[in-house]
Amino acid sequence: MDIGTIIGLIGGVILIVIAILLGGSLSAFVDVPSVFIVFGGATAATFIRFTLPDVINSISVAMNAFFAKSQPPEEIIEELVTLSNIARKEGLLKLEKQPVSDSFLKKAIMYCVDGHEAEFIQDVLDKEIELTVERHGLGKGIFDAIGDSAPAFGMIGTLVGLVNMLGNMSDPASIGPSMAVAMLTTLYGAIIANLIALPIADKLKRRSQEEELNKRLVLEGVLGLQKGLNPRVL
Repeated sequence: MDIGTIIGLIGGVILIVIAILLGGSLSAFVDVPSVFIVFGGATAATFIRFTLPDVINSISVAMNAFFAKSQPPEEIIEELVTLSNIARKEGLLKLEKQPVSDSFLKKAIMYCVDGHEAEFIQDVLDKEIELTVERHGLGKGIFDAIGDSAPAFGMIGTLVGLVNMLGNMSDPASIGPSMAVAMLTTLYGAIIANLIALPIADKLKRRSQEEELNKRLVLEGVLGLQKGLNPRVL
């Protein structure tokens, strides 16, 4: 679990709520029409930009920002060196029964044990890395889209509120609710974009970079292991 993401999100919400309470009433910052415009508009725009399966899958990808924890590269290097020592002393076939912590590393080791050429192993694993990066990039793109859409619909809500206010200037009672829609939609859009969507998109990008690095380490390490590279050199 990534404590930093959870602390940042919850802490940001708490600080905003405290600031609101210190300046007035929390109920004054709750407006149903504003919620419909910003949340509904941003959601609709996201579904237009992406396919339904992509949006649904982005939910599971987003969980990586909260719960996924990348394996430190140093641990992967240490494990590769251990496997290399075993392979040099007892042969590649001995690696088949060795416990391996990472599924990608296990797959790469099995390709070596099965006697595949280095070119084949590199080609297959490269393609899997590319697909992983592409999948993560799609999840990041969806949250980037939400981050773009939410402030835009906040501005649309502001315009709607101003139009309603200007159209009912003769009725003083309608000015307050219209101004609430005008201001709160901008606030909602800014919070969704800058506290939720864009930070999650950046965290997913970081997670993708970490996973790609680890997989590249595995690929290079396994190719060196197959060549019989000295463990110290590896």
